[in-house]
Amino acid sequence: MTENPEQTRPEALAADPMWMDSEGRYVPLSRISEADQMKDELVRRLTGGAKSMRSALAAFKESSLSEVMAAKDLIFEKYGARVGGPQGNVTFRSFDGSLEVEVAVSKRISFGPELQAAKALIDECIEDWAEGGNANIRALVEHAFQVNKQGRIDTGRVLGLRKLEMKTAEGKPDPKWEKAMTAISDAIRVDGSATYIRFYEREERTGRMEQIVLNIASL
Repeated sequence: MTENPEQTRPEALAADPMWMDSEGRYVPLSRISEADQMKDELVRRLTGGAKSMRSALAAFKESSLSEVMAAKDLIFEKYGARVGGPQGNVTFRSFDGSLEVEVAVSKRISFGPELQAAKALIDECIEDWAEGGNANIRALVEHAFQVNKQGRIDTGRVLGLRKLEMKTAEGKPDPKWEKAMTAISDAIRVDGSATYIRFYEREERTGRMEQIVLNIASL
């Protein structure tokens, strides 16, 4: 069985190698079952392969982005126009249209304390409206302000509330709702941006462009 060099103390090499367990204690290799040694070797070998693949993907992403941006710069120089608009988004297609490379720049958005003021105003709106019509709106608002698995509010759902045109019983725009939407806009904080590169190919059966999956969990 292959020894574990990371867990073996140098002073123990001449005698019985020592492996560190999950609680930080050194255990003589002779006391570790062959099954546990086999599992250790398996996990270390496979995770080592996964880390190598991660490094290869990172290098591929970096080189791909560099090539796309270089091609974009050539077009900029030729026409004096920025491809994809000010956000930097750009898509290149193969001559037959069956393959695509897309680079997208997405802003990372969070919310400031104004969001809590917006939520309070929205709650007041719901209480002010007729009982018969506020149940669905309440459910929609509660859904928008739920946190995701990372403990963050979904920015898309909250920003989607701004598309709703809420009116009073007289059919006029509700000033309190509009004030709440203003508070949401004022709460937006741009924390930076992230650049994504995606690859697509046309699916022969449907004719639709399908993303080439590089996430091992999705394969």
